[in-house]
Amino acid sequence: MIEDFAGKTAVLTGAGSGFGLECARIGMQRGMNLVLVDVQQDALDAAESEAIAAGCQVLARRVDVSDAAQMEQLAQAVHERFGAPHFVFNNAGVGAGGLVWENSVADWNWVLGVNLWGVIHGVRLFTPMMLAAAKKDAAWRGHIVNTASMAGLLAPPNMGIYNVSKHAVVSLTETLYQDLSLVTDQVGASLLCPFFVPTGISQSHRNRPATLAADKPTQSQIIGQAMSDKAVGSGKITAAEVAHKVFDAVASGQFYIFSHPKALASVQTRMEDVIQARNPTDPFADKPELGQQLRAQLRTA
Repeated sequence: MIEDFAGKTAVLTGAGSGFGLECARIGMQRGMNLVLVDVQQDALDAAESEAIAAGCQVLARRVDVSDAAQMEQLAQAVHERFGAPHFVFNNAGVGAGGLVWENSVADWNWVLGVNLWGVIHGVRLFTPMMLAAAKKDAAWRGHIVNTASMAGLLAPPNMGIYNVSKHAVVSLTETLYQDLSLVTDQVGASLLCPFFVPTGISQSHRNRPATLAADKPTQSQIIGQAMSDKAVGSGKITAAEVAHKVFDAVASGQFYIFSHPKALASVQTRMEDVIQARNPTDPFADKPELGQQLRAQLRTA
């Protein structure tokens, strides 16, 4: 946990929008050194300008978090400029939907590359740095927050590729927490599982690399995109509110961070399905009209 953020260094991926940008803004208010990372140059430039205007020491880098070499160069640059970061927010993410067998290899490579490998690279590169700093100074404290999703705790239909990536982040982060507890009391970890929050993730295809160009979308992918746009766009909890929850968790050492605690009822149902070895509960049990609509759309496609 980190109690005093002033003068500490934060590395934030996906810093040009959504949770990353809002956490950067809190970092600005608290006098942190900021490492801003994003793949979208104009959004990154705007975030950098805002941080400089706030009087922060800033290192801004356009990085594809799925690329090992780019992330290694980032880690080296961070260490040279600020030393070991105190707060690492592995947050960059992209969304994608459709029936799970209809996703192309390019779809899988893109989504797993950003959502999972981006987190893996952040963990493998910055954790050793943080542990080394902690070993040298008994007062040093650090914290890693990885962004998953409620989709990492559930299995909503027609978005399997996203679910898979986020379930992996949940497992990675829970294991990271346990592994860290074996070797140190000075570096902690937390898991962010947001539900529907307007962040721009539903339009993440804007940053899809040309080398992983999408095929012509299938009907299920078109339906999934429309449902995602509607659900995310209608979210009532803001990214700024979630960012404050992140900082509160880092300060208190809280592991699970939820934007919508009421959604945990569905997680409980899923866990009961597992424990009782019963077939998965209909995810539309509380809103059958939505399930009927989706089935009708897909079966007439």
